[in-house]
Amino acid sequence: MTTRRPPRSAPRPGADRSAAAAPRGRRAARADAPPRKLPADTEREDGPQRIAKLLARAGVGSRRDVERMIEEGRIALNGEVVTQPAPLLASLEGLTVDGNPVAKPVSTRLYRFHKPAGCLTAARDPKGRKTIYDVLPKGLPRLMPVGRLDYNTEGLLLLTNDGAFKRQLELPASGVERTYRARAFGDISQAQLEELVMGIEIDGIRYGKIDANLERRTGRNQWIEMTLTEGKNREVRRVLEHLGLQVSRLIRTRYGEFTLAGLDMGAVEVVPRDELFKFRRQLAK
Repeated sequence: MTTRRPPRSAPRPGADRSAAAAPRGRRAARADAPPRKLPADTEREDGPQRIAKLLARAGVGSRRDVERMIEEGRIALNGEVVTQPAPLLASLEGLTVDGNPVAKPVSTRLYRFHKPAGCLTAARDPKGRKTIYDVLPKGLPRLMPVGRLDYNTEGLLLLTNDGAFKRQLELPASGVERTYRARAFGDISQAQLEELVMGIEIDGIRYGKIDANLERRTGRNQWIEMTLTEGKNREVRRVLEHLGLQVSRLIRTRYGEFTLAGLDMGAVEVVPRDELFKFRRQLAK
């Protein structure tokens, strides 16, 4: 018999809580302890590197984005179009994107953004629909979204200036959890939701472990909290629809250590350096 677990409390949009989880207690350093690995933004990366990696660190885009730009002939070195992402370079000198010199990379920054429903997580839309860049405040540096939220999904969207860091946060292998709250119509039980912890296959696509809890129910409407690490395209909606539910609202409330708490709709806030440092140190373990 499946034992129903009590629903975990989830941050609500606008709640007055810290943007990140409380730091753990410090341990006394041992004299003979080996040195800790520093986060990627504090490590020195001497020596030649692949063009795709250099440009990702400079905030041009993720490595995959850069490889796509190379295929489109948009990147040149000393005036000659680059055809492969593999050549090794010691610096950004002579590299251009769309004819513009590439600026030297700056320190990694991470921002929390409360994405409203009704805008795309994209730089532009051929259909002319509104994107997050139409909503974001003016004056921000060039930022890339960490993962995506669907057009009608709202909530926490992380933004960064570091393409390599963006990719690291997106990869399922990093194990970074994402938490969503879904308002859905239909009949579902906690026992059914708990079966998702074993994963589920839908139309030939395998979805990994999902920790799901029934928060509260009013008639046939309920709020469901779901935590996962993969973040496949429309994963939450597809899983709930497969279970016979109609999703009327979907909010991402957490990504890793960072939550939606304290952010008004459309607001953006930089993550303090010390919180970012602690988070990256945890990723490096």
